[in-house]
Amino acid sequence: MKGIRWLIVVPFLGMLGGIPFANRVTPYVLGMPFLLFWVVLWVVLTSLILWVVYRFDPEAREEEGK
Repeated sequence: MKGIRWLIVVPFLGMLGGIPFANRVTPYVLGMPFLLFWVVLWVVLTSLILWVVYRFDPEAREEEGK
């Protein structure tokens, strides 16, 4: 596995590994309970991370050229 592809593990750890630590209701962020904000944040970050992996992965560039 290429080094850049290890970034795909980050959303998995953030979403599933961070839930026990973010499991609270009292601080509201943007009008949402903190846990809901945490999940929405990681959905957006996952999209950005996957874009970075696609953009800088050399194998994806080779396939585009064909």
